[in-house]
Amino acid sequence: MAKAYWVTWYSGIGDLSAHARYAALAGPAIEGCGGTFLVRGMSAAAPEGIANERAVVVEFESLRQALAAYNSVEYQAALALLGKAAKREVRFFEAAPSKPPS
Repeated sequence: MAKAYWVTWYSGIGDLSAHARYAALAGPAIEGCGGTFLVRGMSAAAPEGIANERAVVVEFESLRQALAAYNSVEYQAALALLGKAAKREVRFFEAAPSKPPS
């Protein structure tokens, strides 16, 4: 089964305190559902974009697990705290299958 990645891209955070309240609940909710944070912060460099955007990348064992985490009661409670305080996109990806050894 292919690993899956939950990618959140922020293009703006209008209310930092609302985002902090969201993050305080969202992180443990996602980890509690088996997610492992790979990236959580501002861009280090952006040769083709805007460097001050925030990104979050979370790895899961499967797409099913990632979607279950997003839809969990705990994460949805965190998301309610965020409300419209941030402009962002959330996407889910499955890892490309690895080639078998030659």
